[in-house]
Amino acid sequence: MNILVLNCGSSSIKYQLIDMKKTTVLAKGLVDKVGMKGSQIKHTKQNNEKVIFEGEIIDHQIGIEYLLGVLKSEKHGCIKELEEINAVGHRIVHGGENFNKSALLTEEVIKGVEACISLAPLHNPPNLKGIYAMQQLLPEIKQVGVFDTSFHQSMPQHTYMYAIPYSLYQKYGVRRYGFHGTSHRYVSKRACEILSLEFNKQKIISCHLGNGASMAAIKDGKSIDTSMGLTPVEGLIMGTRSGDLDIGAFTFMMHKEEIGIRSANTLVNKHSGMLGISGISSDMRTIEEAAEKGNKRAKLALDMYDYRIKKYIGAYTAAMNGLDILIFTGGIGENAGITREGVAKELSYLGIELDLEKNAKIRGEEVIISTPESKVTVIVVPTNEELVIAQDTLEIVK
Repeated sequence: MNILVLNCGSSSIKYQLIDMKKTTVLAKGLVDKVGMKGSQIKHTKQNNEKVIFEGEIIDHQIGIEYLLGVLKSEKHGCIKELEEINAVGHRIVHGGENFNKSALLTEEVIKGVEACISLAPLHNPPNLKGIYAMQQLLPEIKQVGVFDTSFHQSMPQHTYMYAIPYSLYQKYGVRRYGFHGTSHRYVSKRACEILSLEFNKQKIISCHLGNGASMAAIKDGKSIDTSMGLTPVEGLIMGTRSGDLDIGAFTFMMHKEEIGIRSANTLVNKHSGMLGISGISSDMRTIEEAAEKGNKRAKLALDMYDYRIKKYIGAYTAAMNGLDILIFTGGIGENAGITREGVAKELSYLGIELDLEKNAKIRGEEVIISTPESKVTVIVVPTNEELVIAQDTLEIVK
């Protein structure tokens, strides 16, 4: 069975066509700059040959129509007919409290996704555009929604509630939801497979570190806490997001800078984080290079980044009354040995011992980077959210 996985952003569409019998990616790509000048499709074939198609792509439906054409093209495609696509799996950012697992996208479920737009106004609308487009282009095909938030719906109420008037939770659903759930679910299960351990009996901390970053405490197979909240701003320091911030400091800045809600939202989402601290870039590689050359603000940004992760590891270890496995994933977690070392080197109180030589060499591989004597297994597991979406889609449509 071939599953098409779609991840629709405001001006982009990431896609993969996966053969689920062999668990192989037949083709993947990115429809970029949808509705903008310079729009194009960056397509990668199964043999890793890359092709770029340029043209006017005015909306998501046109973009998906084009990518379907590429998938079945004689020269660059991998299928002869669109009927060879058996189902479509969509990444959906926010499922609110309605969805604690992936779901077949019936009209009722789609309405439920639409009802969550106020919780994710930047993400759910483009996710829905992909769903609407497939309804128009391939009306008979089954579609499945896989929610970033669903894995964290197992959190207990005392974990996800904020200490605000309870009426605001009842009226607007203001609570912690968490994100990156598909990634946390995949890497935690995969780590247990690698280690030949029973997933439902482990205490795991998963660190998804990329331009967006979050952590999850996973106890006995369930997420019991996560660092992101109502929105993806809360928690760790990220590329351009502030992470945890005193609300009083937030309103103080609004008052002093004389800015409104929209500008303040842009401040903490687009101009803060590693970019805001370093003043150089949101890219960890650029910041590391600057720190090596003696840039003090770049060094400060790295120290703050590592420290925030360590704080959450300590808190989550306490919340679970112990720790068995510490996972690093995401673009930074999989590739930045200096970050993994910076986080783990001062966790000896947990019995963590890092193999520094092995850690320095690892980039994007499934590798244990702790020593055999370490009481906690530290492991790098590259994430594969697209595979999880495809697996859930296959299970549901079958």
